[in-house]
Amino acid sequence: MMNDAKSKIKNKIGIISDTHNLLRKEAVSALQDADLIIHAGDIGDLQIIDKLKAISPVVAVRGNMDNELRAYDLKRTEVVDTGGHTIYVLHDLGRLDIRPSSSDIRVIVQGHTHRPAIYEHEGVLYINPGSAGPRRFKLPVTVALLDIEGKKLSAEIIDLKV
Repeated sequence: MMNDAKSKIKNKIGIISDTHNLLRKEAVSALQDADLIIHAGDIGDLQIIDKLKAISPVVAVRGNMDNELRAYDLKRTEVVDTGGHTIYVLHDLGRLDIRPSSSDIRVIVQGHTHRPAIYEHEGVLYINPGSAGPRRFKLPVTVALLDIEGKKLSAEIIDLKV
């Protein structure tokens, strides 16, 4: 009996956004077991990326507040192929310039609103991890985790309870 190689692929993706110069120890702890970390922009101090790289490889995009000269090396969008799935990463969903349902993209990762959300639209999973940086208004401080096991995708918001 032959096994489908894709059905054996298992990945945990840590998703963080809107750190705005603050990488909380609670966020680091929540992302500890990630095979890959995606930062969806508004990083602030780019040393945050270096600290996340100490946990796992990092893919990051530039947000509207990332104005430090070194931040201009970051792209506005990234495409990540992992676990047999394609993930499209951008900061502001309002700037989405493709139709994900007409492509191979299975997941859209975004930030910007500071509001955590997970929903599916036209067969594409949308994940906004919310903000892991300074609290904005009364919004929670959160990150997200995406589990990939073969064709199955499951995501959850992690409230950092700070």
